[in-house]
Amino acid sequence: MGENEASLPNTSLQGRKMAYQKVNADQRAPGHSQYLDNDDLQATALDLEWDMEKELEEPGFDQFQLDSAENQNLENSETADLNLDSIQPATSPKGRFQRLQEETDYATCYTRSAPKSNHCNFCRLLKILCTAIILFIFGILIGYYAHENCPSNATSSGTLDHQLYQEILKTIRAEDIKKTFRNLVQLYRSEDDTGISKAIKTQWTSLGLEDVQLVNYSMLLNLPGPSPSSVTLSSSGQCFHPNGQPCSEDARAQSGQDLLYSYAAYSAKGTLEAKVIDVSYGNIDDLKRIKQMRNVTNQIALLKLGKLPLLYKLSLLEKAGFGGVLLYIDPCDLPKTANLSYDTFMLSLNPGGDPSTPGYPSVVGSFRQDRPNLTSLLVQPISAALVAKLISSSKDGTRNGACAPLELPHNEERIVNMHIQTVTEFKTVTNVVGYLKGLTSPDRYVIVGSHHHTASSYSGQEWASSTAVITAFIQALMFRVKRGWRPDRSIIFCSWGGTVLGNVGSYEWGEDFKKVLQRNVVAYVSLHSPVKGNSSLHSVASPSLQQLVAEKNKLNCSRRAQCPETNVSSVQIQGDADYFINHLGVPTVQFAYEDTKAVQDPSFLSEALFPKGAKKIEEMDPFFKLHETITKLSGEVILQIANEPVLPFNALDIALEVQNSLKGDQHNTHQLLALASHLRESAELFQSDEMRPANDPKERVPLRVRMLNDILQDMEKNFLVQQVPPGFYRNILYHLDDKTSQFSILLEAWEHRKSLASNETFQEALSKVLHSINSAQVHFKAGLNVFDSVLDGNN
Repeated sequence: MGENEASLPNTSLQGRKMAYQKVNADQRAPGHSQYLDNDDLQATALDLEWDMEKELEEPGFDQFQLDSAENQNLENSETADLNLDSIQPATSPKGRFQRLQEETDYATCYTRSAPKSNHCNFCRLLKILCTAIILFIFGILIGYYAHENCPSNATSSGTLDHQLYQEILKTIRAEDIKKTFRNLVQLYRSEDDTGISKAIKTQWTSLGLEDVQLVNYSMLLNLPGPSPSSVTLSSSGQCFHPNGQPCSEDARAQSGQDLLYSYAAYSAKGTLEAKVIDVSYGNIDDLKRIKQMRNVTNQIALLKLGKLPLLYKLSLLEKAGFGGVLLYIDPCDLPKTANLSYDTFMLSLNPGGDPSTPGYPSVVGSFRQDRPNLTSLLVQPISAALVAKLISSSKDGTRNGACAPLELPHNEERIVNMHIQTVTEFKTVTNVVGYLKGLTSPDRYVIVGSHHHTASSYSGQEWASSTAVITAFIQALMFRVKRGWRPDRSIIFCSWGGTVLGNVGSYEWGEDFKKVLQRNVVAYVSLHSPVKGNSSLHSVASPSLQQLVAEKNKLNCSRRAQCPETNVSSVQIQGDADYFINHLGVPTVQFAYEDTKAVQDPSFLSEALFPKGAKKIEEMDPFFKLHETITKLSGEVILQIANEPVLPFNALDIALEVQNSLKGDQHNTHQLLALASHLRESAELFQSDEMRPANDPKERVPLRVRMLNDILQDMEKNFLVQQVPPGFYRNILYHLDDKTSQFSILLEAWEHRKSLASNETFQEALSKVLHSINSAQVHFKAGLNVFDSVLDGNN
């Protein structure tokens, strides 16, 4: 058709053209993508169906210009196949519905075409919907397997739960610990301390620890002399070695090196002949009673170890005027199974670090002070067998079936000559330090400490237990790290040297890096002596960590058929944790198996170091199951502290510990009690307003969590006091033993007040405690104010 035909005013022809155009569009649109993309054509096809009647009946329809069929693309293959002969368009300008009634052929053809279009549209929508569902499910599957099989180092491990910790710890096996222990003992027999340190470094490196270093310090050490010390009875001229055996070459050969190492490191050396005065445990009351009866100047005190720190008792004896001390352990204070009558022991009078550089590290260029001994007293450890000979005791050690303590009769006099010779010289002490860098907070450190053998120290092999335990945990941890996981905070593994001589290795390292450690260390986990016995688990923890440790103890008991109830306490402990507790105020944890009697009887017996061979250790734990338990308990605490977004410290427990420490018979503590009550209120507010929301992942804001952790890690620093009696902890949150709950410096000052009738010492101690409590309250209040300021700034 031409352009002239398209403009004809004939209504019948126009109706025919319109009908042809409608059917052409309906049949063509579903099958050709070119038209599906043409919006105008689609709109025309849809609107034409509903507007045809109106258009046909409008006035002036003869002027309506309909587009010519030639203007459409009739050359399309689908259009060319259409059967147009069956279509009979209407010849009168009637409405669509009326025309469908009158023209049967048209209605039949059209009604057949429309459902086809609707059916195709429905199928298309159904296909699109099914495709979308399949893609959605496929995407979920891809994401799931990608997360399981392809761990990313960039993903923070803070969301990992208890199950991950158990996966790490389940690889720790008693057989591996036993094997490492035996290898270390064998190495000790053929290498000096330098060789042992290098071997530990090599092993840690082979396990995958990233950065392992040997850190050396030259220190002034007090070592045994060429021959053992001796004690001679003036009345008979009999000479005895410290173990009670007569002085002879045969006795020396039989005892071996153990006899040489029966000495007190950093004691004065020389010879002293004087009367022996039994001072029992050497507390203030004992000395007051004795000084009222006799002159003690330059006399020799017969002193029992235990109940109070040795350095404190020696300071009292030195102040009283004694010239020497024979130190022993009463058999009644030991477990019944322990037969140590003839056993010798060593101990150190060094409060910590290199005596020639007190308070600063022993690095090249440091000024060295001349301090060959740390006391004016001649101190010699002796066995209970020698004490029995000195007091001429022929008793069997029992009284009415009970153990009878050793004591020198008051009406008898003993004069002895004690001879002590030691050697003081500079030697190199080596620490092994390995680093595992944290993922999100690499500048926050969890320090794990063990110790290793140092040349020229006593021959005990407990260090092999300590080193085997830390090595087993490193092995389990690095197995997981190699698979892509990493803790949030850095973990520093340390094997200290020179521990038995006064924690010299840990002290010098701590003094060397003091500024960094004060700012960055969040906790210290001690593996000093994991198995001292086999009857009970003894857990020591800072007040802020007692709740966490109690949970681990309870979980450990639930895994075992028999588990005696264990308490968690904050008491003074031996080992390298000393520097971190007393100079850095770092929250500390230590798990150890001990004999029940050792826990219940006088404290501070552990200051004596009995040479304990590998055979004795394997007798206590033949299958090394106790070693495995200590490794897993310590490891789980390490993982939680290193990996939880919010440090698992309890602020309120510190306030409660302060209140409990003020209970007792001391007077003039009402002001402290009132201040402790305010501290508790501040701690409760801090814990409810800041700690609980931070533990909810939905409310956790990284900046606020970082601020919160900084406050938590610095809580215990408020309880460090400058001056304390010798042997007492500067961190006053720690008690002397499990039997006392009061502040140790208040107890000591109260005893002085009773004996000396002086109130000055007690008032000074009260002032120190008051300032510590006040500092802690200010710490919490300042933290709350900072949080409020940040919150106001965000609003």
